[in-house]
Amino acid sequence: MIKLGDYNTLRIVKRVDFGLYLDGDDEGDILLPKRYVPQGVRIGDEIEVFIYLDQDEKLIATTEKPLAKVGEFAWLECAWTNEYGAFLNWGLMKDLFCPFREQKQRMQKGQRYYVYVMEDEKTHRLMATAKVERYQKHDGYQRALDFSEELLRYLQEHGQCDLGDKSPSEEIALRFGVSKKIYKKAVGDLYRRRLITISDEGITLV
Repeated sequence: MIKLGDYNTLRIVKRVDFGLYLDGDDEGDILLPKRYVPQGVRIGDEIEVFIYLDQDEKLIATTEKPLAKVGEFAWLECAWTNEYGAFLNWGLMKDLFCPFREQKQRMQKGQRYYVYVMEDEKTHRLMATAKVERYQKHDGYQRALDFSEELLRYLQEHGQCDLGDKSPSEEIALRFGVSKKIYKKAVGDLYRRRLITISDEGITLV
């Protein structure tokens, strides 16, 4: 069974001028475009590929590795927007859609957002949601530990964060989707691990 939005190991069944066809079992043959075909592979070989949907909503394979797969969280940059929502760069040719209903605030081009990659239950299309709380653990201690890793990834990308102990809880919730209590616990965890410094301007990665 093909796992959409995930890695699959598939057998090469046919070579054509524009790529390879892989055995998708019940889904039929799936195209791996020529630009992604590794050197030296032959018909009958098995190859690990990431499966997603092309512009025509058909299954397509790639050997590129996205920044996140279905069921994972990631900081993704908004590449462009239209009247339906935002499109996020997740490392593949086709950007990942985040509809307005799944945004906490209107996403803007060039800004990064913490999102969860999912398959829409109704359309079975891949999409992102910034309303990540429903997919995160809710135990307070575990949630703080989970968020400390999220905050660390944010700092690794941005170098610093201007939110501190005196920042309004609304600003923290808007940016990260967590309570001020969880945020402070995560900051404390990173500080104890000597990964950050704390100042009046916020926190900075060591």
